Amino acid sequence: GLHRWIKMNQSLNKIARSLVPPNEELPEINVSGIQLNSSQVTDGDLFIAVPGTKVDGHDFIHDAIAAGAKAVISNGRDIGKLSVPQIKVANPRRATSIVAAEFYGHPSKDLTVIGITGTNGKTTTSSLLTAILQAAGKNSAQLGTLGLIAEGFPKDNTLTTPDAITLQKLFSELRDADFSHIIMEVSSHALDQYRVADVDFDIAVFTNLTPEHLDYHKTQESYFQAKARLFRMLPIESTAIVNESDPNGIRIGKESKSPMITFSRGNGNSLHFNELELTISGIKGLIQAGQLDYEINSKLAGEFNAENILAAVSVAHALGIGKQFIEAGINQCSTVPGRMEFFPLKSGATVVIDYAHTPDAYEKVLGTLKHMVQPETQIHVVFGAGGDRDKSKRSEMGRISELFANHCYVTPDNPRTEDPNQITKEIISGFTENAYTTYTNRADGLRDALTHAKRADLVVVLGKGREEYQEISGDIVFYSDLKIIREFQ
Repeated sequence: GLHRWIKMNQSLNKIARSLVPPNEELPEINVSGIQLNSSQVTDGDLFIAVPGTKVDGHDFIHDAIAAGAKAVISNGRDIGKLSVPQIKVANPRRATSIVAAEFYGHPSKDLTVIGITGTNGKTTTSSLLTAILQAAGKNSAQLGTLGLIAEGFPKDNTLTTPDAITLQKLFSELRDADFSHIIMEVSSHALDQYRVADVDFDIAVFTNLTPEHLDYHKTQESYFQAKARLFRMLPIESTAIVNESDPNGIRIGKESKSPMITFSRGNGNSLHFNELELTISGIKGLIQAGQLDYEINSKLAGEFNAENILAAVSVAHALGIGKQFIEAGINQCSTVPGRMEFFPLKSGATVVIDYAHTPDAYEKVLGTLKHMVQPETQIHVVFGAGGDRDKSKRSEMGRISELFANHCYVTPDNPRTEDPNQITKEIISGFTENAYTTYTNRADGLRDALTHAKRADLVVVLGKGREEYQEISGDIVFYSDLKIIREFQ
């Protein structure tokens, strides 16, 4: 790890060569780092001005130069004559990815990188796959909504959506620490913003597509196109793995030049369950993959987890991992943090926390739980809806919660810059009866639900999973559902 202490120096010519015409000379200078944020520039850095949603990097070019930036990449907006070389490009985000991959020496070429995209199931599929690879003795890292999970690296939750520079740097550190496999959740935002444009994916997985993030993508079609970008990127020697039960599955697989492996809830030639038994204690069955059978005995519950298991097994199968390791990994992976996690309370009630924050995920989680409990069990549901996000789903989340719940506790959940009371109004417009209470403070709503829950009742806490913060009027405030649940155990 000696090189970690040496500041990297790369010639501008080497890392930015492909951004300028072949006949154009680039100045002979070395850069020691790449920055998108002018306040983080130190002497010797290359500064890339990216127009963002809130601020535009082009307004900070002069600050970056004052802080020691040796060169600038910009979108050609006229900012006058600069005292350092300026490379003008059509798309600075795209350029960031190219330059970062060059600067860090294309680390993903030396790693087996598995990218998982889709609305639901990314984290669970990743966790199952990590367990399989670990059972097989592979040094694998997991990157996604749970942050970075890699032996010997600090668990870092800030890495849920790393930019292209952070990502390439992280890959180079993992490569140097002798990791062989990286399992990465790839959001449509990341694809859309070119954060993974220069990552060499060996396998791309498509889980499913339900209306989500329409505040960002506007239409289902542009959301599909963002996801499809991952499959268009795949070279011929990679593999596309798609869920054939989802109407978008086959279509997304066709976007790729690489061979395709399919899995499905049905039968046919794709990987599927030959036998399947779903109970409150887990998922048992046989997965058929061509000539091979995998015996599944998982502690995860619910039909959607059966689908996640199929996805993980498909990847491991494609990687040629031994049957005994695949079975051991699936059977060892007992819970995924923040996904249908069960906590018994002193009162004899049970709490389930789940990260669900879309109508579709609400239906899956609440439907699965409803099937598992006794008819006399009372179900208390604690939830809210995020601010500055798709508004159309709020009343829908209310409607679905009411279908399954005996009582709903409507609380704020990351209102961001919106008025939490307005969000609550929109949620309760989906209710038809008066079986709900509203709260301006999430902790109050959660404590109320936990206090009311009697022996054998179920308290379902949706939306935040294991997040440890609330985003309220632009500020990040410490807040943890789990911490409050622990008071009642």
